[in-house]
Amino acid sequence: MTRLALRMLRFRPGSAVATLLALAAGVMILMAMGALVESGLRYEPTPVRYAAADIVVANREITVHSKDLDGSDVVSSVRLPEGGTVPADLAERIRAVPGVARAAGDDTVPVVVPSASIVVEGHGWGAAALAPYRIVDGTAPASDTDVAVDRRLGLAPGQRADVLVGGVARTYRVSGVVDGPAPAVFFTDPHAASLFARPGRVSVVGVVVAPGADRGAVLEAVRALATDARVYIGKDRGLIEDSDGLAARELLVQAGGAFGGYVVLLIVFVVAATVGLSVRHRRRDLALLRAIAATPGQVRRMIMAEAALVSLAAVAIGAPAGLLATRFVRRQLVDRGFVPAGFPISDGLAAPVAAAVVVALVALLSALIAARRVTSIRPVEALGEVAVEAQRGGKVRLVFGLVALGGALASSAFTLGAGGQAALAGALGMLYLFVTAVGLLAPWINRTAATVLAPVLRLVWGASGYLATANLKANARGMAAVLTALVLSVGLGGSVWFLQNNLERQTLAQSRDGLIAGHALVAPAGLPPSTVDEVRKTAGVESATAVRRTSVVVKFLDSAEVVGAQAVDATDLASTMDLRVTDGDVADLRGADTVAASSIRASTHGWKVGDRVKLWLGDGTPVTLRLVAIYDRGLGFGDITLTRETVTGHTARNLDDEILIAGDPAGLADRFPGASLVATDGLTRQLADDLAVSAWLNKLLVGVMVGYAALAAANTMVIAALARRRELAVLRLVGVTRRQARRMVNAEQAGLLGVAVLTGATIALVTLALVVRSVTGEPVPYVPPLGWVAVIGGTALLALLTTVLPIGRLLRVPPIEHMGVKE
Repeated sequence: MTRLALRMLRFRPGSAVATLLALAAGVMILMAMGALVESGLRYEPTPVRYAAADIVVANREITVHSKDLDGSDVVSSVRLPEGGTVPADLAERIRAVPGVARAAGDDTVPVVVPSASIVVEGHGWGAAALAPYRIVDGTAPASDTDVAVDRRLGLAPGQRADVLVGGVARTYRVSGVVDGPAPAVFFTDPHAASLFARPGRVSVVGVVVAPGADRGAVLEAVRALATDARVYIGKDRGLIEDSDGLAARELLVQAGGAFGGYVVLLIVFVVAATVGLSVRHRRRDLALLRAIAATPGQVRRMIMAEAALVSLAAVAIGAPAGLLATRFVRRQLVDRGFVPAGFPISDGLAAPVAAAVVVALVALLSALIAARRVTSIRPVEALGEVAVEAQRGGKVRLVFGLVALGGALASSAFTLGAGGQAALAGALGMLYLFVTAVGLLAPWINRTAATVLAPVLRLVWGASGYLATANLKANARGMAAVLTALVLSVGLGGSVWFLQNNLERQTLAQSRDGLIAGHALVAPAGLPPSTVDEVRKTAGVESATAVRRTSVVVKFLDSAEVVGAQAVDATDLASTMDLRVTDGDVADLRGADTVAASSIRASTHGWKVGDRVKLWLGDGTPVTLRLVAIYDRGLGFGDITLTRETVTGHTARNLDDEILIAGDPAGLADRFPGASLVATDGLTRQLADDLAVSAWLNKLLVGVMVGYAALAAANTMVIAALARRRELAVLRLVGVTRRQARRMVNAEQAGLLGVAVLTGATIALVTLALVVRSVTGEPVPYVPPLGWVAVIGGTALLALLTTVLPIGRLLRVPPIEHMGVKE
């Protein structure tokens, strides 16, 4: 049957090429995305800062336990955004374990070196051996006024080092110069402990095992002592370092997880529709094979052979294209700062094999399902069925279509009533449910639309409009795939693409409108907590608010998520920042036991003013806080607002990121070394730049989805147009002129396109409105002025080009030549 399959493919080049394009593009997209996700999953960060330590004790994750619907335990882990801590005295207890040569606690403090114009990490000298750093000139620091500096800072022993430590100007004597993996400054251990943001706590404890000692026994002893932390050995030591590679790994895995399911579903949908339509338009060939004694099994094997051959060709084309696409995306990710230059992108076999298997299986199953009717009935009945189009769709299709429609409506009601992240998930799922419902109910939609549009088509196109109406009714089932592809293009392009525009627009608007203060004092390494009090005493300053950026962990459904937060000194908050409070009062945001939340976050969790809110601070410390206010501007200022008292001692650096100032603070920056005074609209511009960079990856993934949907629409309409050779030939032989036939096709396209645009635009608007409402709280979504023109105009142009041009070519051929074939 393979030879016959090759002949059939050669005899039907249009359908074969269209199917090949859909499959090859699917392989390319799946391979490129799979390679990125596989790279993230396989990446193992190499330990650098703790390369010389045999064992590292740290607390980098928080584990959340919950119950599933069936009562089973669900355990999920979240990496702590501020990094957890362990007791500083743990190092002393581990040092007493037999076989331990060295145990040192380590934490970091930001150090600005003006002479080198860089910000480096400051550590205690005891932790220098964990990298290791070694003295190349001079000696180790011996007093609180001594420091050892990395050779790349350009300082020599005996020189004076003027630095900013924790935002405070200090002067040290350089006692020695060290060489190590990265620029750093080392203090004596007692002095370093006094500088760390979390007194009595350290970030990690590194352990060096003595030569010849029983490593297994030492490891068990360390685990017994570190009851509230995790012990890392081997390559796992790299997991505790907040490296760029680790952040890149999380980004790739999260991006793949967020979009991977939707992209795979889209590709399955497109491939199934394209292959199914191609086989459907060849039912006459299959019926003829049955009539000349081909068994149902032989016909199915031939179809499978065709699908397998096209799939192999698609893999041969799509795999190299996927490799090129992966390299292009990697270059873009590196250039835009998402991943470091040395991050390894996997060239393994997992991604191409998985892509090939998925696409091939979908192609085979789609072909068999499309031909199941012709291969399951007697040959004479098969020939009779392909002579005319079935007037009704199957009952099973109708039932599943109504179920999908009911699911979409239920999802709409859920999204409308839920809000927050739950509403976002419901709205995105709703889009696919609506498109699935349209695909299943398309025959009935087409027939109803033809009846409604009949007067308009006859009025505008005359006799050709009458023919178009009759053809739309008769071929309602055959045009189902065309309608679905067009609706998918409009639905995706008009909803998911515009969502990113709404997020950026609302974030900037909230930040701009919410910043009442005209100026902000900022510093690269942060500002000491006492700075805000000094600013308030400055002449010309009316009010000042210290702002510290952080994150918290909140339980969500059966897992937990990291939520952006800000910690503020609420003394003058109302005169420097307008959060647009809808319930409660930010004046009550005082002490260490209060919190304010955005309306979206409060809606997600069902919080109300006065409730006791449970969450984890950035270092994993559980807290229960009283909710005193709910505000609308969560995108611009974070979903959670805390007091500085709440987060003191629980952030990696006990420093403020900025101080918002109302008034005329001329010359204020001169009083604080390393700080600068900027206008608050500059903060908004910087936020816009950061959003544009971070939004690029989302737009890339969304663009792939929209582009593939457009390719599906083009493929489907080309196949449908090529399948009308015999139909157009019969019409011309019975007296229909070429002009009338062309007008008939134009009328059909106008009617079908109108229905598709109306349906797709309705789905897109409903989805976009619900998503925007759930995420931003705005009842009316923003659409760029030329947005809908581009979506609808592009879809219309695509439909016309992929139908009018092929039909025009068919009409230029004498009709008698097309009577013997039907593609």
